[in-house]
Amino acid sequence: MEQPAIDVHDLARRFGDVEAVRGVSFEVAAGETFGFLGP
Repeated sequence: MEQPAIDVHDLARRFGDVEAVRGVSFEVAAGETFGFLGP
């Protein structure tokens, strides 16, 4: 099995006291189109 081009586990992002993203995980295969729209 081929390794993913992008491999994200437990992504988290804060802006001051605001927790925008927590615990996001995903894989993107080579040649795959992927979009992520956050809060």
